[in-house]
Amino acid sequence: MERYYQPEMECASREDMKKLQDERLVKQVKHVWDNVPYYRKKMEEKGVTPADIRGIEDLHKLPFLAKDDLRQAYPYGLMGKPLKECVRIHSTSGTTGKRVVAFYTQHDIDLWEDCCARALMAAGATEEDVCQVAYGYGLFTGGAGLNGGSHKVGCLTVPASSGNTERQIMFIQDLQATILCCTPSYAAYLGESMKELGLTADQIPLKAGIFGAEAWSEEMRQDIQNTLGIKAYDIYGLTELSGPGVAFECSEQRGMHINEDHFIAEIIDPNTGEVLPEGTKGELVFTSLTKEAFPLLRYRTRDICVLTREKCSCGRTLIKMAKPMGRSDDMLIIRGVNVFPSQIEAVLINAGYPANYQIIIDRVKNTDTFDVEVEMTPEMFTDNMGEIKARQRELEGGLRNMLGISAHVVLVAPKTIVRSEGKAVRVIDKRKI
Repeated sequence: MERYYQPEMECASREDMKKLQDERLVKQVKHVWDNVPYYRKKMEEKGVTPADIRGIEDLHKLPFLAKDDLRQAYPYGLMGKPLKECVRIHSTSGTTGKRVVAFYTQHDIDLWEDCCARALMAAGATEEDVCQVAYGYGLFTGGAGLNGGSHKVGCLTVPASSGNTERQIMFIQDLQATILCCTPSYAAYLGESMKELGLTADQIPLKAGIFGAEAWSEEMRQDIQNTLGIKAYDIYGLTELSGPGVAFECSEQRGMHINEDHFIAEIIDPNTGEVLPEGTKGELVFTSLTKEAFPLLRYRTRDICVLTREKCSCGRTLIKMAKPMGRSDDMLIIRGVNVFPSQIEAVLINAGYPANYQIIIDRVKNTDTFDVEVEMTPEMFTDNMGEIKARQRELEGGLRNMLGISAHVVLVAPKTIVRSEGKAVRVIDKRKI
């Protein structure tokens, strides 16, 4: 039987939810106008005032915020509350320029933890469960968010943080952990490590996992579910909006419910900024309705996905977002073709390879080179070069069919590619573009 943490919100009628969103949006726009001069200036440049926003149908009138705005306003330029009312920061693992620093009041943290509690209960968590949180703690939002959500549900929470795989496995076995929260690549690695210890799925006490913070394919999900003997749930979030729990998967495992009482989602054309009709693929944009300290309006996530209001068997009425199909900025353009790492992952897993691979792109004599290094499983490993070459050609054919361009595949020995305990580094782009 489906269980909810806050059924009055998770199963609200469309009319009630829209009324709440209208009220919260009007209040939030006024809060931002009064307290965030950076965004007020953007509104003034666009000729918009709070009086122009009477409900969510007016949302399109507001200016966008993008990652670049967050860098320009770093560190305090987008704060909506005085420092004395803020109790915590989190920060992205940004790889370029300034990191994004997000601020939280105690109220912001309470609401964020509610969202994570909804995700945990959707995955079947109760106060009887032992929840092992193997996301990183510290500046990264993963550990803190799921830790707080687990407390709210009443689970015994194991704040294991990421890494130290031997200890993770010891706690899973000794404490009989039933729920695992971590990145999908680390879940796959834990599964692989347990398999090497001779543990079969029925000897692992886990029953469910909540995996997010990086892209993962449906094939990778099946792989993790089979190895660990669990049901694997997706979770979505951004540091800029709070962290994990912006959207979460239910038992149907077909898209993630967005916590619409806290976040309004739009899909836009990434090139023109025009709002697209529901069911159309485009860039996901979020407006935070309840954040006090870091209240972002119309934030461009760069994630490409689709929104749907199709009725869900779990009983929740919250709109669903599809698993992001890639990113408008992380998308690789190789020889003029759009390539998403998840497409490559699907080909590899379907051919029986583990999700341990690296994509290496370079530019030689004005032409893109496209190499994919793939780890063999111990069972596949051989020093027969003829067999290895045949396997490489087979994968190259599969990738050409999926992507429409050719890649050079190099099969490497098991355990050659560095394992990730945080977000996996899948792409090395050496081009000087």
